[in-house]
Amino acid sequence: MTEQYVYRFGGGVSEGKAGDKNRLGGKGANLAEMASIGLPVPPGFTISTAMCARYYEEGERFPDSLRAEVAAGIAHIEGVTGRRFGDAADPLLVSVRSGARVSMPGMMDTVLNLGLNDATVEGLAAASGDARFAWDSYRRFIQMYADVVLELDHGAFEEALEIAKEDRGYTLDTELSADDLRGLVAEYKQLVEQLWGRAFPQDVHDQLWGAVGAVFGSWQSDRAKVYRRLNHIPGDWGTAVNVQAMVFGNMGDTSATGVAFTRDPSTGERAYYGEFLINAQGEDVVAGIRTPQYLTRAARERAGAKPLSMEEALPAVYAELARVFDTLETHYRDMQDIEFTVQQGVLWMLQTRSGKRTAKAALKIAVDMAEEGLITREEAIARVDPSALDQLLHPTLDPAAARDVLTKGLPASPGAASGAAVFDADTAERWAADGRAVILLRTETSPEDIHGMHAAKGILTARGGMTSHAAVVARGMGRPCVSGAGALSIDARAKVARVGGRELREGDVLTIDGATGEVMAGEVATIQPELAGDFGTLMEWADTVRRLKVRANAETPADCRTARDFGAEGVGLCRTEHMFFESDRITAVRQMILASDERGRRAALDKLLPAQRADFTAIFQVMAGLPVTVRLLDPPLHEFLPHEEKEFAEVAQAAGVAVDVLRRRAAELHEFNPMLGHRGCRLGVTYPEIYETQAHAIFEAALDVAEKSGEAPIPEVMIPLVATKRELDLMKAVVDRAAEAVFAERGRRVEYLVGTMIELPRAALKAGEIAESGEFFSFGTNDLTQTTLGVSRDDAARFLGAYVEQGIYARDPFVSLDVEGVGELVALAAERGRATRPGIKLGICGEHGGDPASIAFCEQVGLDYVSASPYRVPIARLAAAQAALAVR
Repeated sequence: MTEQYVYRFGGGVSEGKAGDKNRLGGKGANLAEMASIGLPVPPGFTISTAMCARYYEEGERFPDSLRAEVAAGIAHIEGVTGRRFGDAADPLLVSVRSGARVSMPGMMDTVLNLGLNDATVEGLAAASGDARFAWDSYRRFIQMYADVVLELDHGAFEEALEIAKEDRGYTLDTELSADDLRGLVAEYKQLVEQLWGRAFPQDVHDQLWGAVGAVFGSWQSDRAKVYRRLNHIPGDWGTAVNVQAMVFGNMGDTSATGVAFTRDPSTGERAYYGEFLINAQGEDVVAGIRTPQYLTRAARERAGAKPLSMEEALPAVYAELARVFDTLETHYRDMQDIEFTVQQGVLWMLQTRSGKRTAKAALKIAVDMAEEGLITREEAIARVDPSALDQLLHPTLDPAAARDVLTKGLPASPGAASGAAVFDADTAERWAADGRAVILLRTETSPEDIHGMHAAKGILTARGGMTSHAAVVARGMGRPCVSGAGALSIDARAKVARVGGRELREGDVLTIDGATGEVMAGEVATIQPELAGDFGTLMEWADTVRRLKVRANAETPADCRTARDFGAEGVGLCRTEHMFFESDRITAVRQMILASDERGRRAALDKLLPAQRADFTAIFQVMAGLPVTVRLLDPPLHEFLPHEEKEFAEVAQAAGVAVDVLRRRAAELHEFNPMLGHRGCRLGVTYPEIYETQAHAIFEAALDVAEKSGEAPIPEVMIPLVATKRELDLMKAVVDRAAEAVFAERGRRVEYLVGTMIELPRAALKAGEIAESGEFFSFGTNDLTQTTLGVSRDDAARFLGAYVEQGIYARDPFVSLDVEGVGELVALAAERGRATRPGIKLGICGEHGGDPASIAFCEQVGLDYVSASPYRVPIARLAAAQAALAVR
């Protein structure tokens, strides 16, 4: 049986439903669903994602069987509309749009008004009674087809349009007459012939197949690949193609086009939110070419705008649209992002999908919908992307700080950012890679800017509305964005922006506030966020369903306090070497390293003991009553010594040794591969007095806190880089002796554990033996990934991007755990460790502890906790809850 590739919708037919997104793409599935529930959807058909895969497999060619199916699809549209494709008297025109499984706004191509040629444009003019409308549609079609399908210079057509308006003294496209547009069409056709070498295609079927091929081709465009990589969308999913009867928003003052959301995508407020343009087509709204009007009267009045809102200008259509909003939100049980067209007073729905939203809006919408009874609390937990919470966990502008406001635009995506002004995406990406914070300034963004938008801290555009490309993409990325700053004149070629007699040049620092739309010169002070309300509610709900505990990687009291405020249930990794680098103790550390015998090392360590004890006391006070995993000294000793010649004299003098002695000792400690050298427990084996001193400091601090607060911390002493049971046995004996000595001296005990970090493949394989001595395992997946893959994390950036792009790894294995390789070792070690010690405590403390996908794996393996950096603790809490729900 021949596989079906074409699925019809509209006119009482619906061959798909909302659940068919894998096959029909999100847009096609939702068009079929809207048609099935009786909403006004122009008829059409969807070519499935399976055909996209086959198209590439067969060398970008279409099978003959598809042509028959498409012909049947066109016949379906003709039957519903009563118009024929290519008919010179009353032509059927269609749109050709992409539609991947998940929304990729602006990343792939669309062609509107397809089916126009020199004959059908006359028929459209006669049938509609509006020659201006017909020639405007033909002008738009040639321009779009030339750009999308023929891949000609879009700027050449824009320039011709601007010259035509200038010659006639016009400012708006809508001022061009039918004769003006007829002349512009002739110019456009000449441009096509000049740039393409052939005449613009007049056969409507050739036009259709060219557009279908272009939409499939756009799946592999550079911008689409970048977007997929940034959003972890598999490259083999492909896109569907939707061919649909055109409805026209550019047929006069009773026609319009718009984009709307059933709730505010920036704040989550339950209020209709959107924009529209009278006498326009959809591309005019999202491209930012014309400044759109507000959807509701309230929004217009808040903004102080003069052009009437849709609610005021087209009240009957607006009322119908509001009913559709309620129908869609109730049906889909989520906030919807809708595209619509009004043709001579008749409303048509062109698209609905779950709307992209900021983290703040996602929280509010999820909590509100649960409290409204539209969804369950468990569904609310699952609705919020844990990684998106990062938008809420960082500073915002201090309202008391001085602001040198240059101009104001639309508050398109909340948050605030400061950085150096850059005027193109490539510079933004390059400067960001060098560690510079940048703000990307564009007249209007396009999908080709996607890599620069991702690299930038914030985005500023001179044109465009709240639903423009810049706004939608910025909100999805969590980037602050100010759009439509009309007073700003941006000259990207000269790398300068001008506003109010002032200039911003490349590299000048500016600040944008995506909550107010303000653009400021210089850097503005920030304040910490207050996390309460919807955030607190959702976190409470998440905590009731998650099984995994969440700890923090922290080694300062401030980090510990931040982590505890964010809900951390202990410290999963306290890296003691960070304490050794403090300026008031580095000299003693160096004296210890330079000592020629144990006696000299102990003398230096005695100087360090009070400082270490004070550090641990401060941490234990914050984390009183909670477990704190303390990793004993891990890095190679040479890291504490000077590396440049000019530093040797100063360090030698401070340490009280000759420069030659210091230089010789540094040479002795030099290693060709320090990551695999004399570090971790290997330091403790050769210099056990180091670990002994640290253990004394830990237990003395724990007793100090227990005696003062009455609430003892639970120290978990971690021995790093263990590969054999014997290493752990030797180091555990050192720790236990120190504990007993302190307990005997103080006449009191505290509960403690001694365990190890599993960060070497041999340790994972021998976990059963190691668990005979180790009372807990903490998987150090940073080093376990390095040692398993044989890849240095510090050097991997040079090639891992290519590896991910070519599908060797699905994601950067240092960002998201390599489940098939490293994960297999974690699962094996957990299984073997439990077999030996059924109650062994298992956790993960690498950077993966804050990655939602890695947390899901930890839930599946049955680890007891994950540990993340303080600001990622809420992300881990929510991800752990979602993982628990997924397992259920």
